Amino acid sequence: MKEFLRVVKFTLISASAGLIEIGVFALLNERLHLAYWLSYLIALVLSVVWNFTLNRKYTFRSAANVPAAMLKVAAYYAVFTPLSTLLEHFLAGTLGWNEYLVTALNMLLNFSTEFLYQRFFVFGGSLDTKERKDQD
Repeated sequence: MKEFLRVVKFTLISASAGLIEIGVFALLNERLHLAYWLSYLIALVLSVVWNFTLNRKYTFRSAANVPAAMLKVAAYYAVFTPLSTLLEHFLAGTLGWNEYLVTALNMLLNFSTEFLYQRFFVFGGSLDTKERKDQD
């Protein structure tokens, strides 16, 4: 039951991060007219920081070293971002799949792989240590 609740929390927090990413991107791209890549990059970084912060505190309840954990998450995105961009280009560009379908597939791939990465690698050794630290 604890792991099920962990997945539910991760899902809700990830959804909120997605809304933040879309909102920030729309504001920067449509209202402030920043370059597409800059709007996307700023929106992505804010979304990742939001997602990381809330999931560390509420989903994984980790008292782990924050800079070390954040570096691990940055490493994930250093690999995931270029690979997902290539996948998106191949499926939408080369094969002609619908861009929104491909984006949705990439979001699902990101959601599932990031949960596993954070659960077992980033916070695996420090799950629920915040509870123990708070009791000390």
